[in-house]
Amino acid sequence: MENALSRSLDSRGSLPTSGSVSPAQLAARLDSYEAGGRRSISDVRRTFCLFVTFDLLFITLLWIIELNVNGGIQERLKEEILHYDYHSSFFDIFVIAVFRFAILILAYAVCQLRHWWAVAVTTAVTSAFLIVKVILSKLLSQGAFGYLLPIISFILAWIETWFLDFKVLPQEAENENRLFSISAPSERAALLQPGPLSDGQFYSPPESVADSDEDIEEKHDHEKPVL
Repeated sequence: MENALSRSLDSRGSLPTSGSVSPAQLAARLDSYEAGGRRSISDVRRTFCLFVTFDLLFITLLWIIELNVNGGIQERLKEEILHYDYHSSFFDIFVIAVFRFAILILAYAVCQLRHWWAVAVTTAVTSAFLIVKVILSKLLSQGAFGYLLPIISFILAWIETWFLDFKVLPQEAENENRLFSISAPSERAALLQPGPLSDGQFYSPPESVADSDEDIEEKHDHEKPVL
């Protein structure tokens, strides 16, 4: 009886532990993953935002080099900005790069948009503007920068579209699925986890009192043969 009682007490002490270890670990992993997701944007989205910043800086650098090649910066700025000419100025290509940067950073870094419509708008506007400018303007007669700036701006806009559509959005969707696969078992385990066991579930009746001397004598009397 004592062995049975000790085994029941041991099982009572071990059951809550075996049922609570796995859900606790899964819950800890889930909390850490969600906390990391709330603190900052994903790595692949951060890389996309860096590439958008590189797009603006690279177009700006090429435009500054073009200003220096064709004369002084101050004189060329006055000519391209104050006396803007659609057919010969590169200033509008720089404005298009600023437009792409502002829209994409606002949509995918500040608002953390999870849709492709913003980059589709910027790429469509950039492509249409550059195609029309190359056809109607006189950029091709202004040397290497007349070819370089429109082509590079066009390529960078489409690289941003490809990177967001094929890298950022699919990887973030995969991370969400992984988060769901971690959270679902932990929630089911928490629902199935047994509650604290009461003393009544392991109640063991006390041992019966040993037979007294009077009961033993009565048994002997009944066992005596009747004469």
